[in-house]
Amino acid sequence: MGRGHAKAGSRDRPRPDPRRTTSDDPPGGYIDPVTVHLAALSDAHLLARCDVQRSRGGGPGGRHRNSTESRVVVRHVATGVEASAGERRSQHENLDVAVRRLRLALAVEERMRRDAAAVPSELWRSRNRGGKVACSAGHRDFPTLLAEALDVLSGEGWETRPAATRLGVTATQLVRFVALHGPALASVNRQRGERGMSPLKG
Repeated sequence: MGRGHAKAGSRDRPRPDPRRTTSDDPPGGYIDPVTVHLAALSDAHLLARCDVQRSRGGGPGGRHRNSTESRVVVRHVATGVEASAGERRSQHENLDVAVRRLRLALAVEERMRRDAAAVPSELWRSRNRGGKVACSAGHRDFPTLLAEALDVLSGEGWETRPAATRLGVTATQLVRFVALHGPALASVNRQRGERGMSPLKG
């Protein structure tokens, strides 16, 4: 089966070039030498493919909060997916928050076709503890793992049992893992609804 990124329900996107693991890649060394999901790119590689806009922060915090251009919007050029942050005083901190939010958005919105015969990634296997994915929603590995789970679900027509079998976890644990991120569960249920399937509950 071919590989490449695609928005769920849209045409496939070109496969990114191979990437080497760098010091700022997600922990676990997960950068596949053949292909990699956008959510798993290192900060440097991801930001190199993005437009970053800065503006004055808004909302609570008083006049000092708005005295610098602290709000950051990061837009992935090839896909149009973007995320923003402005709740921190530091522009650097807001950039970090925006990049994480972008990773999550890319994990949910961009699909990569994976070989059905391939074993789960090294990172996934390292996080599989007796059929349960041991990773919290706030961990840096989460967007990468979420992207892999959604890719496999997509490849199995959004059916949980065959997807869970491929990933080496139970169907219940797979659903619980996806449900850690509300937009991901909503996206899965939207895809299932379009196919006449019942919604999943976290």
